[in-house]
Amino acid sequence: MRENQTDKFRIAIIGLGYVGLPLAILFQSKGFDVLGIDNSMEKIESIRLGKSYLSDFTDEEVKSLSKSINFNISTTYEGIRDVDVCILCVPTPLNHQFEPDMQYIESAIDSIFPYLGNGKLIVLESSTYPGTTEQFVLPKLIEKGLEMEADFHLGYSPERIDPGNTSYELKRIPKIISGVTEGCKQKIDKLYSQVFDRTVLVSSPVVAEMTKLLENTQRFINISFINEMAILCNSLKINIWEVLEAAGTKPFGFTKYSPGPGIGGHCIPVDPLYLSWKAAQQGLGSKFIDLSKEINDQMPHYVINRLRELLKMNKQSLSNEKKILVVGLTYKKDVNDVRESTALSIFKNLLKEFDNVHYYDPYIPDIKIKGRNYKSISIANENLQEYDCVVILTNHSNIDYQYLVDHSTLIFDTRNEIQGENPNVITL
Repeated sequence: MRENQTDKFRIAIIGLGYVGLPLAILFQSKGFDVLGIDNSMEKIESIRLGKSYLSDFTDEEVKSLSKSINFNISTTYEGIRDVDVCILCVPTPLNHQFEPDMQYIESAIDSIFPYLGNGKLIVLESSTYPGTTEQFVLPKLIEKGLEMEADFHLGYSPERIDPGNTSYELKRIPKIISGVTEGCKQKIDKLYSQVFDRTVLVSSPVVAEMTKLLENTQRFINISFINEMAILCNSLKINIWEVLEAAGTKPFGFTKYSPGPGIGGHCIPVDPLYLSWKAAQQGLGSKFIDLSKEINDQMPHYVINRLRELLKMNKQSLSNEKKILVVGLTYKKDVNDVRESTALSIFKNLLKEFDNVHYYDPYIPDIKIKGRNYKSISIANENLQEYDCVVILTNHSNIDYQYLVDHSTLIFDTRNEIQGENPNVITL
């Protein structure tokens, strides 16, 4: 492995999803030789054709990456032999028992093992439970007969990407750095400090792992609490949005979170459950997390119940012939990702309850549900007044909300996206 800080490390990034692809683009833009590895031929072909599959990047940015002389892409691992650094950006999902599923990390380790040696640096970026790097990854490498620092260096540096947030480009997000040994940590810092504006060194991988989970768990709990307050305020006939606006004027001690139809995505609703699992392993409870999950799980049902009430209040019968338009299927605004999306969950449940349900999402032109294809409508070509209710679930920035207000009979706005007094708009 190269020791001179002025040298450009040769880097392999394993997993080219929402973490790996941005990282590949960043390192390549700084002049590093980058090898991207992914087992998805669909992603490989998209990159080769210069087609972006992430909403945060344009086709031109991906085309620039694919045409660069210092970028290569593959579905195989032989190229690991010629790199200095392996960065693992693989999925870390939960299984059906809400336990960490480590198969992707284990598979990545098995795949890079034949090509390790000469102190190659391995960095895990995937979100995972505290102890993964030292209690799972390290033993796997040692079991294979490898020696720490002679054959490999190992550490953890959690991804902190916020998809759809254009306020913080990747290099501006402070990078948490840890290593199994001090030497490992210094090598990882030497690498990342060349592309990130700021690195934050912590004492151990378990601290770095816990840091990432704490960040997301705090957000999960706080949003779940606000969702519970939204339910209470509706029962008391109090406008939760006005309450939040007023509370937000306090210059200290209050952080504003917004309610919605439920928390989705690959991080916020998943990461806290790593902590729940780890707490149970220690014989401890995790009541805040458990209650937050309970509230989050009930939000799609609450939204549908509110919709039923609104249709009744609008003097409409609840026959299954109602025509409903769902606006937004992704888990958050301005992304094309439906993983763990509560908006998608609500759409699926509405399909079961009503015969005539459509959706509009500029980021999801079509979607397959139980073998059936659904296509996003074009609101400009629709008579929106034919819909008994338009339900805003994901508030993408590129939607003309005033057009919806002007042409719809009834709107249920779960995001408070539509401002001002509008008699045909009801908020969560």
